[in-house]
Amino acid sequence: MSHPPRDTAKPPLPRVLDVGNCDADHGRIRQFLTTNFECDIDRVMFVDEARARLAAQTYALVLVNRLIFADATPGLPLVDLVQGLPAERRPAVMLISNYDDAQAEAVARGAMPGFGKAALGTPDAVARLATVLPTRMTRRA
Repeated sequence: MSHPPRDTAKPPLPRVLDVGNCDADHGRIRQFLTTNFECDIDRVMFVDEARARLAAQTYALVLVNRLIFADATPGLPLVDLVQGLPAERRPAVMLISNYDDAQAEAVARGAMPGFGKAALGTPDAVARLATVLPTRMTRRA
């Protein structure tokens, strides 16, 4: 007696959009995320590029730099843009900043509490991201 083939295709990984980080910081963020979480990562430099990506792709999380590396414009307007998306297309958003006042402003605009680059790899940063992304341990279970 033969059994029908089982569907063994894995669901797609959650996507993260990294916005406004320089090459070195993006590399560190990518390494941190892929070491600790099951996710795919896209990168853009500018808020306008992020707007286009958000219109074309579904993301679980947007990470936005406090200041966009290429032109030093604030990243906070992206938090507002994300909050204006329809609920079914609205990803979580976190600010990447070491400054508490910038984090507080981002949260007041609707972001989840983020973290600074100095916190990459810390248990606190892992715990914050684990509320949105599956950890390597939970996805395998």
